[in-house]
Amino acid sequence: MSGSPASRRAAARRPATPRGGTRRGRAGTGAGARRPVAERVPASRLDGRAIVLGAIGLLLVVLLAWAITRPAPDPVAQTARVEGELPRSVAGWSGGQLANAAIVVQAGRDLGLSERDVRIGVMTAMGESSLRVVDHGDDAGPDSRGLFQQRTGWGDYEIRMDAYGSAVLFYRALAKLEGREQLAPTRVAHGVQINLDPDHYARWWDDAGAVVAAIDDADVEVVVLPR
Repeated sequence: MSGSPASRRAAARRPATPRGGTRRGRAGTGAGARRPVAERVPASRLDGRAIVLGAIGLLLVVLLAWAITRPAPDPVAQTARVEGELPRSVAGWSGGQLANAAIVVQAGRDLGLSERDVRIGVMTAMGESSLRVVDHGDDAGPDSRGLFQQRTGWGDYEIRMDAYGSAVLFYRALAKLEGREQLAPTRVAHGVQINLDPDHYARWWDDAGAVVAAIDDADVEVVVLPR
């Protein structure tokens, strides 16, 4: 055999080279087999993911804004609506509050009650619900509902939650109070509502007068549909 013993020992320590020349590791193993990140996750795929995530985030923001700003659903279809243009604001009352006041006024007049009685109806709704058709009660009357916070004994839920229907219930009870013309307006309301404080409604008497006068001056009509 040719070559010195030293050269043969050096050759024996060198790893064998596979056929074909260059030595390489198996695919997927060893440090040399790792591909750069840009090759394992293409930039185009990263851009696509960013677009999708951005679109989802924007959609969530839009849905959240809609949920916050959308009007509360009306739990009961109303039998009366106001057509025409109401004042923007009267004594701090506006929008749907004035529309409900107009419906209360119309209900009283439809029943042939006096203008004083009509104004008492508006005052009472101000003191009970701030002229809003509310679908909840309070600690004293958890089953109270509507403009006049009428309890279950007053009638069906659908009527108590209807602005016109609840006003009719109130005025019919008011009409049974004998001698109410000699009573202070707040005491008349108390005689119907049986509030803990008989003078509770007095603070809204002036507001009720201003609101009724403004409604009469406005070019509006209350249309009442049969239930």
